[in-house]
Amino acid sequence: MDASVLLALRDPAGVPFYPVVFQALYILTWALHAAFVLLALGAMGLSLYGTLLQKSDSHWKILTPHLIQTGKISISILIVLGVAPLLFTQVIYDPNWYVANTLSGMWVFIFIYALVVGYIMYYWYYYANKAKEGGGKLIGIISFAILVFAGVLMHNFAVTSIMPNEWMNMYAPNGVVDTSGWTFNIDIIRLAFMVSLAIPVVGIFLQNYSRFLSTREDFSAQFIKYSADLGTKLTLVGLLLSAILFVAWMLSINYLMHPVSLAIIIGVVLLLIVANKNSNSYITTIVLVIVALLISGMREVIRFDLMSDLGYNIYDYPVNLEIPTITMFLLTFLIMGGVGVAYLLTMAWKVGKTQGVFDGSKDKAVTRLGNYTLTIMVVWMVIYFGWGMTILFKNIL
Repeated sequence: MDASVLLALRDPAGVPFYPVVFQALYILTWALHAAFVLLALGAMGLSLYGTLLQKSDSHWKILTPHLIQTGKISISILIVLGVAPLLFTQVIYDPNWYVANTLSGMWVFIFIYALVVGYIMYYWYYYANKAKEGGGKLIGIISFAILVFAGVLMHNFAVTSIMPNEWMNMYAPNGVVDTSGWTFNIDIIRLAFMVSLAIPVVGIFLQNYSRFLSTREDFSAQFIKYSADLGTKLTLVGLLLSAILFVAWMLSINYLMHPVSLAIIIGVVLLLIVANKNSNSYITTIVLVIVALLISGMREVIRFDLMSDLGYNIYDYPVNLEIPTITMFLLTFLIMGGVGVAYLLTMAWKVGKTQGVFDGSKDKAVTRLGNYTLTIMVVWMVIYFGWGMTILFKNIL
């Protein structure tokens, strides 16, 4: 692929802020998105196993519906968080993203409908298991398969986007133009590594789950210990499997000795130590977050190096500063998003720690954060629509 072709595919308007900022935001938001993808995958997979044991095992009768609920919430969060990394990657790697979507156009449409159908069926699975008797197994398996298929399609888009040297062959194989949109590429080792991370992620979740419930009187000590031990076993097995697959992936692309790759390996070893000890699962989670950011960074290093070798350097992207736009984005992301998430997390924490029914109106912290969130949202909408209307009428009058 000639560099001039890639540069010609860039947005002629340039980028509204410095490319390195979008690169950092991409790494951050992809890690957050991936975390909930893996938690949803692990929680749903483990819940399907739990449906086989619910009738005979009292521990799984409690744990299975909680895993299903976790998967349901995680899917909704991963869908919302999945928008951000797509936006950031199309800002600085627009040739990659749009070409991949063109070559795999049919798969893009299928992805949307697969996600919708899979999520709807997940709700079917959720309600079918309400009786805690192991119901909805078949629906759960079908939903799980569809959602995994959607993930594989997204993997296809990502892999295709970093194969610019093959784009012409994909578009016109043997010199014959193919506009069907059925291009499909997969990297088995890379995909296997990413999917395997669901095991340690759900394992560490179970460690946090047991620690969180340990202060509750309505959960037995036996159940708390069982869920903690299960989480530790899953974490250790999953980390070892993921480590092997990661090394295989790095060897296949000659990146094993890269500093970021070595940092990930060190992080996994540290995770193994703290997860096995399980003295404080919240600290383990912090280490997991750091490793997730490193993995996201490794993906970006691979893409950046590949594109730079072809003469496409994102740091050379023309910059046309739009300070008002960036200011609005940062204020939305940090203030409205930060306060809103703090409100939801605080309320969720208090609900989980309260015996019986939690009344948020009687809790000062929850009430104050709720009022802040509502006020900020109202102010944001006034500014957003007021600003938009001002610019609109200024341009047309």
